Amino acid sequence: QVHLVESGGGLVQPGGSLRLSCAASGFTLDYYAIAWFRQAPGKEREGALCINNSDGMTYSADSVKGRFTISRDNAKNTVYLQINSLKPEDTAVYYCAAQSSHCSDWLDYYGMDYRGKGTLVTVSS
Repeated sequence: QVHLVESGGGLVQPGGSLRLSCAASGFTLDYYAIAWFRQAPGKEREGALCINNSDGMTYSADSVKGRFTISRDNAKNTVYLQINSLKPEDTAVYYCAAQSSHCSDWLDYYGMDYRGKGTLVTVSS
């Protein structure tokens, strides 16, 4: 069975950092672009970043540029999302999703081939 499992969420104070992981099972991430999405309470889900499968090129939404970084470790079949200088408005459920090859149309969450169930990040003092 194919699974994407997010982990690393939790409660963090404003200004803190967090690294989320997206681990794949049942398929190899090498051939997939991986995107991170988030959905804040009462808001629509939005795309945050995407990383291509082969060349490592990344794409970011304007709302997360400068504080969010996406990276991948194909040997571990895992993609990471590093979030720095966390703000209360970063509170959301964070999802990862996989799409064959490159980050084309990566903002289309339901168009992705595989999607995880999410991990909750709460930023509060």
